[in-house]
Amino acid sequence: MDQIQRQFVERVKKLNIQLSERQLEQFETYYTLLVEWNEKMNLTGITEREAVYEKHFYDSLTLAGVVQFDQQSSLADIGSGAGFPSIPLAIIYPHLQVTIIDALAKRIRFLDEVTSQLEFTKVLCLHSRAEDAARLREHRDHYDVVTARAVARLAVLNEFCLPYVRPGGHFIAMKGTDLSNELDESRYSVIKLNGKIQDVVRLTLPSEGAERHLVICVKKGPTPSAYPRKSGIPLKTPLLKPISTTSNRIE
Repeated sequence: MDQIQRQFVERVKKLNIQLSERQLEQFETYYTLLVEWNEKMNLTGITEREAVYEKHFYDSLTLAGVVQFDQQSSLADIGSGAGFPSIPLAIIYPHLQVTIIDALAKRIRFLDEVTSQLEFTKVLCLHSRAEDAARLREHRDHYDVVTARAVARLAVLNEFCLPYVRPGGHFIAMKGTDLSNELDESRYSVIKLNGKIQDVVRLTLPSEGAERHLVICVKKGPTPSAYPRKSGIPLKTPLLKPISTTSNRIE
């Protein structure tokens, strides 16, 4: 174990995560594959090893600070990109049935290779638009926990992700710095999709103090049949509170 790994081990202990030698090997294999494939396709702008361990691996595992994953059985990661946070979570919690959904076939090929190399048996990598897969019975209103990391604004993410959450389950959006405007504009879509914002947790990364936020939404009931709308519409026309057209003219 080198210095970067020792530092990683100590940091995740604060998240109540104890890493085994096998898990450390899996993280290192993941890092190697990420760098190799990144030379052929754009997976991440962060490739320096210490930065990947902090800004991708550790950052993904901060979800363990707000979710008791040992009490969950299923996770969906929407727009996963290079596999964050789903792959780090699958390493730590091998009992989880994990579904990774991404619209880019090249990224899914990379993730298939990662799941093969890491010998995962409960991870499904699905090439699909989020809006399309959410209409399939096996995914709709199904998952205990749904995540999305830096995919889109919250008003859009709610329509992408809440349809996957089972009633009583949680959607957690992983966001960066100030998001007060996003939160305000997202409240309308949360209500429309039978969700409720339960909490917003502010975090900082250990080395440089970069700010992160976890927006935690609970699903109150099944997804209304009208949602999600057809592919492309949520991004182009987010669910926002209608502007009042009531006239102030005195008759």
